[in-house]
Amino acid sequence: MAIEVKIPAVGESISSGVVSVWHKKSGDFVNSGDALFTLETDKVSTEIAAETSGVLDALVPEGQEVKIGEVVATIDDSKKAPEAKPAEKKPVGDPADASPARTVTGKPTASPAKEKSTDGETLSPAVRRIVDEQNLDPTKISGTGPGGRITKADAVAAAEKSEKKTVEEAVSLQGKQTASPTEDRQSTDGRVVRKKMSPLRRKIAAQLVMAQHTAAILTTFNECDMSAVQKLRADSQDAFTKKHGVKLGFMSFFIKASVEALKAVPAVNGRIEGDDFIENNFYDIGVAVGTDRGLVVPIVRDADKKSFADLEREIGDFAVRAREGKLKFEDLTGGTFTVSNGGVYGSLVSTPILNFPQSGILGMHKIMPRPVAVDGKVEIRPMMYLALSYDHRLIDGKEAVTFLIKVKECIEDPKKLPLDF
Repeated sequence: MAIEVKIPAVGESISSGVVSVWHKKSGDFVNSGDALFTLETDKVSTEIAAETSGVLDALVPEGQEVKIGEVVATIDDSKKAPEAKPAEKKPVGDPADASPARTVTGKPTASPAKEKSTDGETLSPAVRRIVDEQNLDPTKISGTGPGGRITKADAVAAAEKSEKKTVEEAVSLQGKQTASPTEDRQSTDGRVVRKKMSPLRRKIAAQLVMAQHTAAILTTFNECDMSAVQKLRADSQDAFTKKHGVKLGFMSFFIKASVEALKAVPAVNGRIEGDDFIENNFYDIGVAVGTDRGLVVPIVRDADKKSFADLEREIGDFAVRAREGKLKFEDLTGGTFTVSNGGVYGSLVSTPILNFPQSGILGMHKIMPRPVAVDGKVEIRPMMYLALSYDHRLIDGKEAVTFLIKVKECIEDPKKLPLDF
């Protein structure tokens, strides 16, 4: 019986996706729970698993956009897994050196080390393996062995020739054929390549433009001295890692500092909805994570209730799953405020764009040794620029500056944070 494989619902606002990769091919036997394909949506990439065992028949190609509920494959559960074939006995000596037939009591007898092809040509196991693996036609291979027999060297040469021809044909056709909407299209002179944007990249683009067109975005800057956090982190690192099994990073300090600042300036933790102001009395902090597919923002729920170790563990897990494309839809929904660290890429200063409909986002940057005035003297200190982008419709400059000063105070004097390590 053929069981239909349908695109499952992966989120309330998601209506379609792209079958980016088939992990199993048509004709493959799959077991229940095996990953069949990766579905890429404008939110997440997720692997879709088989719900039953049987032989797969894929109905859509890689790169095709599909709707939620659409049938993309069938699994014939009436077919069983193929039995493992017993290992073939290897002939003694090099098959390429064996004669095509032996004579016993005057009668020719076919050698068991060879197999007959459809055209009557006798191939040794070594030659047959190359022919099968490289999809060669033995009738088109010139044999140099006794009686025109195809040797292993003949098969290898034919495989190399076939591969070279395939490459040459691909190069000659490049830019001349019409590509499908999901394929890269290169201009005839090779100077331009047109690529289809992924659903995630299209969603990022639409979200950023919507934020720019909807909110009155303004950015306010400040700077903080990282000396105290660096010292506290260095002094506590070994004990922290040994106790919790995870390293103490900078992000947990800034999440904790942001929570304290949000408590001091509640407007930054809210949002505008129509003519209403929604004030959030919880602290779900988005942490921007860069991947090869684009920027995603998984949410740390109730960050105010989590320890430093919990935060570091959750952030590390998000980073791994984001780069492996295994984040779930619920990991990315909601959030009241976002922290983005462009410093990991070397950014010295930037103006982050709101993660709409949130009203604020804190941008961290590269730690740079700079001369600063300390007690009337010039000292070299590890400094970081901080940037708060906010919706000016809801948040005034005074509130934005107050927020940044609170973050600065918590970083420069970590004892103001609820340290629990």
